[in-house]
Amino acid sequence: MSAKRKYYPLVSIITVNYNQAEVTCALLTSLNKISYPNFEVIVVDNHSTEDDPSIIKKRFPNIVFIQNPINYGFAAGNNYGLMRARGDYVLLLNNDIEVPAGFLEPLVDKLEKNPEIGSVSPKIKFYYQPDTIQYAGYTPIDNVTMRNRSIGYWEKDRGQYNEDRETAYTHGAAMLVPMKVVKEIGLMSYIFFLYYEEADWCARIKTAGYKMFYVGNSYVLHKESVSTGKMSALKIYYLNRNRIVFMRRNLHGKEFYIALLYQLFVAIPKNAFKFLVKGKIKLFLAYYRAIGWHLTHLISHEIHENPML
Repeated sequence: MSAKRKYYPLVSIITVNYNQAEVTCALLTSLNKISYPNFEVIVVDNHSTEDDPSIIKKRFPNIVFIQNPINYGFAAGNNYGLMRARGDYVLLLNNDIEVPAGFLEPLVDKLEKNPEIGSVSPKIKFYYQPDTIQYAGYTPIDNVTMRNRSIGYWEKDRGQYNEDRETAYTHGAAMLVPMKVVKEIGLMSYIFFLYYEEADWCARIKTAGYKMFYVGNSYVLHKESVSTGKMSALKIYYLNRNRIVFMRRNLHGKEFYIALLYQLFVAIPKNAFKFLVKGKIKLFLAYYRAIGWHLTHLISHEIHENPML
């Protein structure tokens, strides 16, 4: 960002904590060292029960600290932060991120200069392998398989993704959004609880006519899957339940039915069977609980709600 800049818009940095107080404190320690001069930090604790989240506020008294009495989910946790935010921009950061000092200026600059952009994300690299890329943009989600690809995933960072580029989706682990866009499109859908909420939010940003960009001269470091584990029954359940929720919210007509048939008769049975063969019954059953949820919510207005700020 130019040294001549005299106005630094307020950025509200929002992170959700769940049973990871020390991890969240590491994020806040890194945020205390950033060069951007005008920001507030909002930490939303989603009713942590396995450690003492109050240490976060004790160590960092200047943050806004919100303690939810119930774990309403990741989307709801971010929404509580969005409702409290005062900034011109809101930055959603996973609590298992750590940031270098100058990461925020290029993101703010991109949005300040391009009002047609509704969301930006930096390059995301693996914390434990900081020379290796996790995200340098996303490909579009395929309308049949409902899969997409993270550009640059597991590639060594040789500067090959240092140029800004338009992307199909920004990354929920680190995304900066203008508050005017949040006021226009609304909050994240509460129905997701965990996973796919940011992809759905991005889809709504695009539907409202905005572009999304990956910003190549900014990066953050991601510890990845600290709170849910690499492959747990919880993760399998919500990923598969919410993949279909995303379809119900964003696909229509023939496209929806083709995708649904693929999920019900190809993708889910194939993946579930792998766990059955390995004797991992809990993981196998998680797939079918995900389908069962939709059978009991065939008609649900909540699935299509978009809560407004």
